[in-house]
Amino acid sequence: MKRLLPLLLALWLTSAHAANPAWLPVEKQVAAAVKSSQVTVVHFWAPWCANCLAELKENRWRTFIDSNFDVTFIFVTVWNADDGRALLEKNGVGAQKNFELYLHPNASRKPGEKMTSFMGQSVAWIPTTWVYKDGQLRYALNYGELRFPLLQQLIRDASDKWEHKQL
Repeated sequence: MKRLLPLLLALWLTSAHAANPAWLPVEKQVAAAVKSSQVTVVHFWAPWCANCLAELKENRWRTFIDSNFDVTFIFVTVWNADDGRALLEKNGVGAQKNFELYLHPNASRKPGEKMTSFMGQSVAWIPTTWVYKDGQLRYALNYGELRFPLLQQLIRDASDKWEHKQL
């Protein structure tokens, strides 16, 4: 029994952190990437979205990604047939080593048809930005246009060692 308990625990931990088999390949790829010990920002966007375009203006995303070279940035294009790479590159985003771009295969924007969740989390609005560390979702900004000073603070907070303190 003493030998069985560690084996059962290992199996449970492996299955609890494994990607859901029902997830799409893009979800599995992002789930694998966010397991990193470094902070990973997952950003949902679309090239037609006014708030997403506002975030790209004045090289905001480019400057932010360049300034945070130790953070991985994953953009997931949603509700669009094209990944928007040309638009991102026009705004200086995409050539960075710490940047990845994925396209969700469901391009529909129609209610009842469009993608509404990703990796088990709700996506109801874009842009939506999530901050991960060690495979754990640390922060979720699900309301729209991003404020970069706030994202910088969330990255700093996610980078800190988290300690569980009893009250």
